[in-house]
Amino acid sequence: MGETQPGGPLDLLDAAVATHGARPAIDFFGRRWSYAELGAQVARTARGLQDLGVGPGVRVGLCLPNSPYSVICYYAVLRAGGVVVNFNPLYVERELAQQIGDSGTTIMIALDAAMIMRKLAAIAGMAGLRMIVHCPLAAMLPLGRAWLLRLLRRRDFIARDAVRAGDCAVIPFRALLTRDAPPDPVAIDPLHDVAVLQYTGGTTGVPKGAMLTHAALHAGCAQTIQGLVGLEPGRERALIVMPLFHVFGMTVLMNTAVGIGAEMILLPRFEVRQMLRVIARRRATVLSAVPTIYTAVLAASETRRYDLSSLRFRGSGGAPLPEETQQRVEALFAGPVLEGYGLTETAGLVSMNTADGHIRRGSVGRALAATVIEIRDLADPTRLLPPGERGEVCVRGPQVMAGYWQRPGESAAAFVDGALRTGDAGYLDADGYLFLVDRIKDIVICAGYNVYPRVLEEALGRHPAVAEAAVIGRPDAYRGEAPVAFVTLREGHTTTPAALLDHLRDEVSKIELPREIEIRQSLPKTPIGKISKAALREGH
Repeated sequence: MGETQPGGPLDLLDAAVATHGARPAIDFFGRRWSYAELGAQVARTARGLQDLGVGPGVRVGLCLPNSPYSVICYYAVLRAGGVVVNFNPLYVERELAQQIGDSGTTIMIALDAAMIMRKLAAIAGMAGLRMIVHCPLAAMLPLGRAWLLRLLRRRDFIARDAVRAGDCAVIPFRALLTRDAPPDPVAIDPLHDVAVLQYTGGTTGVPKGAMLTHAALHAGCAQTIQGLVGLEPGRERALIVMPLFHVFGMTVLMNTAVGIGAEMILLPRFEVRQMLRVIARRRATVLSAVPTIYTAVLAASETRRYDLSSLRFRGSGGAPLPEETQQRVEALFAGPVLEGYGLTETAGLVSMNTADGHIRRGSVGRALAATVIEIRDLADPTRLLPPGERGEVCVRGPQVMAGYWQRPGESAAAFVDGALRTGDAGYLDADGYLFLVDRIKDIVICAGYNVYPRVLEEALGRHPAVAEAAVIGRPDAYRGEAPVAFVTLREGHTTTPAALLDHLRDEVSKIELPREIEIRQSLPKTPIGKISKAALREGH
């Protein structure tokens, strides 16, 4: 990427303030902040955090749905010298307490939503929190919306003086802004200093904190920008509905938007009608989302009513994008959907189909700048495989994590010959395009034969009645394991499990046929909208 001195997220913000200061940085339900205003707010918040004792190595939690607080506090914690620890606001008390304790988070910045504050208050003492910063949503809204929120949804929020958290202090966000003095400068070693502890989803056990350095986050942003050929700095409007507490939203969306001085149109949650309305009204130019969001857009009866022609860049990630869905989305938007691949441990993307026309159907693109993708033998990971052969996807690059927080054994196991083991199975074609087959842990072994759920899901998706499909393995007395499929149907369509099974007979081999197919109204989702196979395995 031509960098001699690695930077960090703060360099992205400083450059945006200097170059695009007068341009809008955030739009939140019509209330807007310029980059100059964002920079000033970050500096004042950082000063307040330093006055609370935040400095190098101090872990500060962010338990925030998408809002201006998410952006301001992320950069403010880094400006103060601290380490950001992102928390999913939907976590239950046990999950919050586990992550607080594991990370050593002492200060939590959280929205004033009652469902968040009550959980934090209940666990603050035993989890080790010494302070909660109470962030009122109404303070970030336009006056009319703030008034309606207080009038109609008062019970959904809780005042600071009503939060009972024992010995844990609860202070208002405005208390961080009382001093005009600039924050004390902090010396940062981008290559070695951890900026963010980003916890994995915990699908393979207790969640682990991936240590993402300042340099790794900066590299992830620069690589994404390089792949999005044609972006116009200072002119793009990025609709952000993916949660900023997730690595996808944090790096691919927020950091990248700041890196090009784009306006961030923030939505706190996904609701298809609202998203379509905002795209049309605000003339958004960039949208990156998970496949389930695109599926919902296709299914919505009113989609065609909205003018979505302003979208020039459409990205997909977080889960495989079924080819049939991709074709329908591209027909709707009259342009390509750029599919990419990344994971928590890589601070964002590893590969992507780029905006200069280098797109290969069914692929997640080629390795980003300064990134090397290797395919290693599943049985002997020290052995590299040639193009076309399936194995474990392994990655080298400046965006790769430094390891897992306080887990030296698991950190060592996550690498082979210095390359990160992703846990994904796939192959490279002769031109270096990466094709993902499945998660290694998701592969169903039927009588010694590898069945890849993604193959079945793609085949089910080609049935005209199927909206979404998910396949998992379940114990089978005869075959050891057998695939089981779950599907939802498109609006106005009907079918039966028997008809779907007949459809699959022409699509896959006999050994791959699912033992059963269940038609549901909906499938369980993760906070970023991916189908949760963990929940399906647990019987949800």
